[in-house]
Amino acid sequence: MKFKQTDGQNQCIERITTSHLVVGIDIVKETHVAQATNFRGIVLSNRHLTFSNAIEGFEKYIRLGEEVK
Repeated sequence: MKFKQTDGQNQCIERITTSHLVVGIDIVKETHVAQATNFRGIVLSNRHLTFSNAIEGFEKYIRLGEEVK
């Protein structure tokens, strides 16, 4: 049985609970921007996290993610 891609996306969205943190990342050529929201889509910070498209930028992103835990 085939199903549409939107069906799979909806299934993933339905699995989001109150214990999840949703992070959206705008990926561009040089500098990426990330923002965290709760399970309802409410922005948790007025600040965006920016990091470079290099290993140093990725490590910065990972370090900040560890601080949130």
